[in-house]
Amino acid sequence: MSETTPHHKSNRLVDGITALGQTAIGAKGGLEDRVRYFGGLGYLLFDALVWLWRGLFTRQIRLGRTALSIQMVRVGVRSIPIIVLVQTFIGIILALQMAPTLEAYGSLERIADIVGIAVFRELGPLLSAIVLSGFAGASIAAEIGAMVEAEEIKALRAHALNPIRFLVVPRFLAAVIMLMCLTILADVVGVLGGLFTSWFVLDIAPAKYLNFTQAALVYKDFFTGLIKAGVFGILISMIACYEGLNVSGGAEGVGRATTSTVVKSIVALIATDCIFTAVFYLFEL
Repeated sequence: MSETTPHHKSNRLVDGITALGQTAIGAKGGLEDRVRYFGGLGYLLFDALVWLWRGLFTRQIRLGRTALSIQMVRVGVRSIPIIVLVQTFIGIILALQMAPTLEAYGSLERIADIVGIAVFRELGPLLSAIVLSGFAGASIAAEIGAMVEAEEIKALRAHALNPIRFLVVPRFLAAVIMLMCLTILADVVGVLGGLFTSWFVLDIAPAKYLNFTQAALVYKDFFTGLIKAGVFGILISMIACYEGLNVSGGAEGVGRATTSTVVKSIVALIATDCIFTAVFYLFEL
């Protein structure tokens, strides 16, 4: 039998230490990149809030209502059909999935409770935000990224025009306002999806369904969903604008920024929703 020589043992030890060192260096570099990314997002949000405050409460700077209205139409109004479609399906799916279990316990009418609470507290704001991240977030990142590559951002700065004020603030404000409005629409449509399914498939009278829904929901269910929607709007707009402003590498870079915006937005939305749910549970909200 062959024995491992001390030289071979030494080489393996050196290789193991080298691999461990490279892993540690890679982890350190990844941590630095994440810290730099979060710091950039925080700085961009702070800058946008400063310009928003100036536009709302100072006479020297105007908010740019035309740009804001254009972005609200682009971000919110054009998202209405897909939001309505998705939330209708969600209401139908919830009703059909819960029906066998509730029927076994003799509480089929309680479908209204489950659909109402689930849609108002969770699925309304979360799914609306996910749809908006793919529909509007990617578009914002691509548009701003194309402007960066065409050196339009440099042209704005050359004319003493701040790109945060003219590009980021309207998109930021439009995303927050319209996502909250879309969440209200999503809540109503989701409940109606469950209502029509219960009426035509499960033979539950609409009046009974609505009575159970009204009894199950309280004001905090509605307002917690709106709070989530507002924060989700901030996350989507900031990630999209940040990715767009940091585009490099031509058309390929714009494509990377678009993909990165959607992926990072969805991860951030789900993680933030988890945090909100835990906090609301602890404080019984």
